[in-house]
Amino acid sequence: MATIMPQGENIRKAVKWISAKVQEDPEKKPQAFINDAVMRFDLSPKDAEFLMEFYRQGQQELPDEL
Repeated sequence: MATIMPQGENIRKAVKWISAKVQEDPEKKPQAFINDAVMRFDLSPKDAEFLMEFYRQGQQELPDEL
């Protein structure tokens, strides 16, 4: 199943930022950075829900459309 990426530059930046943070600190799970990303990139509740589901499914690879 393909991942559908929501529209918006801020959500794309958030996914990239979370992925970078996970690479810097691989012992932490991506979920540990989601709240910070929501605040940092001023994301909507819908975007926050997308991030939680995206990383809950273990999709740490960025979608091609980023």
